[in-house]
Amino acid sequence: MREHRAAAFLLTEMKGHSQFCKNFTHSLYFHTIGTMKNKEAISIFLALGQETRLNIFRLTVQRGDTGVTPGEIVEILGIPNATLSFHLKELQHANLVLVERRSRNLIYRPNADLVKRISDFLLENCCGGKPCLPVVQTSKDKI
Repeated sequence: MREHRAAAFLLTEMKGHSQFCKNFTHSLYFHTIGTMKNKEAISIFLALGQETRLNIFRLTVQRGDTGVTPGEIVEILGIPNATLSFHLKELQHANLVLVERRSRNLIYRPNADLVKRISDFLLENCCGGKPCLPVVQTSKDKI
């Protein structure tokens, strides 16, 4: 809360502060949407903001509950073991993947609950609160 007040003070002390600045100070207090906080969303987006990690995460999502082993990830994506280990730790730190030991293998799966929460977070204010057309119709519309 102290950071919010300090930021609001700095904005109002700016020379020639406009209506925008006044509105902006109020938005500093709005930091939670639904059950996901902005800081949590930012850490998730930062983790996915690197191409290799995004590819690893997408592979875990494709495999779903079956999961994927590190060996399979290395084979499919063609990345070195050390690189994979680093990126898997980052994805785990962001809580995007869950790891389970099955005998001698580690199995990585997407955290389905978090995936649902982040998509809800992104779509919460979609279409100004009016019913939207289906957002995801097919996977053919790739970015």
